[in-house]
Amino acid sequence: MNVLFLCTGNSCRSILAEATFNHLAPDGWRGLSAGSKPAGYVHPRALALLAREGIGIEGYVSKSWDRLPVTPDLVVTVCGNAAAEACPVYLGPVLRTHWGVDDPAQATGSDAEIDAAFKSAYTILRARIEAFLALPLDPLRQDRTRFKAELDRIGLLLA
Repeated sequence: MNVLFLCTGNSCRSILAEATFNHLAPDGWRGLSAGSKPAGYVHPRALALLAREGIGIEGYVSKSWDRLPVTPDLVVTVCGNAAAEACPVYLGPVLRTHWGVDDPAQATGSDAEIDAAFKSAYTILRARIEAFLALPLDPLRQDRTRFKAELDRIGLLLA
């Protein structure tokens, strides 16, 4: 199953989610990320945070949602802007949920304060991904209504 983490810039939150998901997910599950208006780079603080957490950082790039190698089965928007945008036509009738997280790339202040914003975004996303992966995924895939309800509930964790 392919899970797309979608935000506007695809430089921070969706990359953090994709890398964390791929680090934790069981065989047969794959995280992807993309942006509706990709920044064209992955934020160096996001990569540094992932590396500190022991998560591989190779191969992650900022990309548009129209350049995905596969069609996702599930789309998780991770920012307020993307939640209000229409999904591209090619995604078709995929399951969608919103797990909004403040954009750490917009954080201001000292280096420590900015790093704290990145850590907060990562902590929220990781907790939600862990909750997702703790679900009885095989049975839920057969019950889209219940699966959607569980995904939406997870999006409220640490909100």
